Amino acid sequence: EVVAEHDLEGVIQVASFHPDYRFEGTEPEDITNATNRSPFPTLHLLREDSVARAVASEGGDADAIVARNMDTLRRLGPQGWRELLSAPGDTKA
Repeated sequence: EVVAEHDLEGVIQVASFHPDYRFEGTEPEDITNATNRSPFPTLHLLREDSVARAVASEGGDADAIVARNMDTLRRLGPQGWRELLSAPGDTKA
């Protein structure tokens, strides 16, 4: 509603993240939920033009980005995810 109120539709998107985020149809511990989890409830403002470039780099398929992120987490598994998050000084993650 705020995006529309400020006439920013088509300019920015709002992505939500939450410690307990859960995709519909998944169990709470499903590793793929981590793609939208954060330590605190967070709203991430995305520029539409940046989103469009990212989607274009995936052949125009936004779902491919989500699927790739989920596949990466499945490959890592819970242990790999914990190790990645605890890597000291690693800013590439």
